[in-house]
Amino acid sequence: MEETAARHLAAAGLEIVEQNFRTRSGEIDLIARDGAMLVFVEVRFRRSRAYGGAAASVDRRKQQKLLAAAASYLQQKRLDCPCRFDVIAIEGRDGEQSVDWIKSAFEA
Repeated sequence: MEETAARHLAAAGLEIVEQNFRTRSGEIDLIARDGAMLVFVEVRFRRSRAYGGAAASVDRRKQQKLLAAAASYLQQKRLDCPCRFDVIAIEGRDGEQSVDWIKSAFEA
């Protein structure tokens, strides 16, 4: 699903910088540049919207892990730039999938 999300973002003009960045605190699925903005992207997939769907699965606990992993990335790369956290929610079965890009899904 991450390849689908990466293609979606690239088609919108974002530059994919890194995929599957791992730290002790968690993993960031995609990291992209949107102009001067660094975008940390969580990709979620669900076959249906039952139980809230893909976007709803990025709960507070998951957000905290993403924030910690992003802080590690910024420190490791020695970056000081504006950032945002997006979610790409992919739902449906093969051939009938919808891709929902939620910009600024949550704040640091």
